[in-house]
Amino acid sequence: MSARKQSVLDSIDAANIQDPNLEDGQPAALLYGQRMSAELNRLVPDASEPLQIAARGQHVERWKLARTEYPEGRAGYLAWRKAQGVHHAEIVMTLMEQGGYGADEAEAAGRMLRKQGIKRDAEVQSLEDVICFVFLKWYFAPFAAKHSAAKIQSIVEKTARKMSADGRARVLTEFDLPHDLAAAFQA
Repeated sequence: MSARKQSVLDSIDAANIQDPNLEDGQPAALLYGQRMSAELNRLVPDASEPLQIAARGQHVERWKLARTEYPEGRAGYLAWRKAQGVHHAEIVMTLMEQGGYGADEAEAAGRMLRKQGIKRDAEVQSLEDVICFVFLKWYFAPFAAKHSAAKIQSIVEKTARKMSADGRARVLTEFDLPHDLAAAFQA
């Protein structure tokens, strides 16, 4: 691992350790970043440094933009998510530049975090696939326990639509999903 990459990852972790929201006794954003890095290493072992940094920074300082500051409903949720992507990109790009990365590498990570080029850019798509795997592996069961079957089906279908064909195929081999949910990944 390069010293500059380690420096940026350490800076992301230092920011995320301040998350007041805890999960399993750890700051939630810190744990999420570690899970993202682990899944990226497993799914995309030859990932570029900007992709590795983007994965770790996917939720950097997420708690600073509260969902409650945006309108209720889908439009408010989408506006919040877009603002989060911009927020994460700005932080990660700054940390990368401070860590010795050039503007092109920092912008590549920023593009990934803003989801610019999803379905067209391989690295943006790889990041999205990792995000979906992390959701399915660690966050889906608690989410499903709180929502109706119709809401769960809708979320699974939206998750599958964001993924690459390879990612969807891999979900079918790695997760034991009920038939109705698995069907979303067969398309």
